[in-house]
Amino acid sequence: MIWVGKAVGGVLGLMVGSYVGLAVGVLVGHQFDRGLAKRSGDGQPAGFTSEHIQSSFFRATFAVMGHIAKADGRVSETEIRAARLVMHGMKLSPAQVESAVKHFTEGKSPGYPLDATLRRLHSQLQDRPDLTRAFVEIQVQAAVAAGSIDRTKRGLLWQVARGLGLGRVELAQIEALVRAHQARGAGKELVSLEDAYEVLGVEPGASDQEVKTAYRRLMNQHHPDKLVSRGLPESMMGVAEQKTQEIRAAYERIKSQRDFK
Repeated sequence: MIWVGKAVGGVLGLMVGSYVGLAVGVLVGHQFDRGLAKRSGDGQPAGFTSEHIQSSFFRATFAVMGHIAKADGRVSETEIRAARLVMHGMKLSPAQVESAVKHFTEGKSPGYPLDATLRRLHSQLQDRPDLTRAFVEIQVQAAVAAGSIDRTKRGLLWQVARGLGLGRVELAQIEALVRAHQARGAGKELVSLEDAYEVLGVEPGASDQEVKTAYRRLMNQHHPDKLVSRGLPESMMGVAEQKTQEIRAAYERIKSQRDFK
């Protein structure tokens, strides 16, 4: 059974906000699953079957999460709750939760082969940048939900991102978006002006034109109509629009501070 898209869609839907987002995320993920099945059926590059990819993604998700949680030598109750939140967001069955816990425990063990895991996953997802980013987003989400991210854990998150082909700017954008979702869920605005720049992926010293260009590029990438053309049902356009809220909020924060039109 192919379900990885629905799992990732569920988690990212929950990040967007509310269990309505979770349900819609699962439906959007179903569209991904159908595409993944089709790809595997007509000769996917590197020869990985959809079942192979979903199994590897699942195992790596929780093993890497456990490895990051144990970075400071112990796993706190808060970190366990954060991991459980991810499992809940994926709507796992009791058997799958048991398997996820097993992989999480595996990742906590001394000598866990993080680099080897990332190399294997990167080879399987190299033509699926959307799924690669989703994997990193899940790791960042779990780390942020567990509380402050110390230097060791931040280093591991960077190791994960780099191992999967993401750069520091993209990792910073992911963390900024996760924190923006967290802040908005608590009824707050963006944490800081610095976060707004990170969401757009530009430096504070960027010109007004560079800020505008970055904003337009991101909004174009997340435009609901474009997502519909890629398979998102029109009835879900409202959820697609939610994904642009943090980008728009970041732009408005910078625009207000700089006072440009």
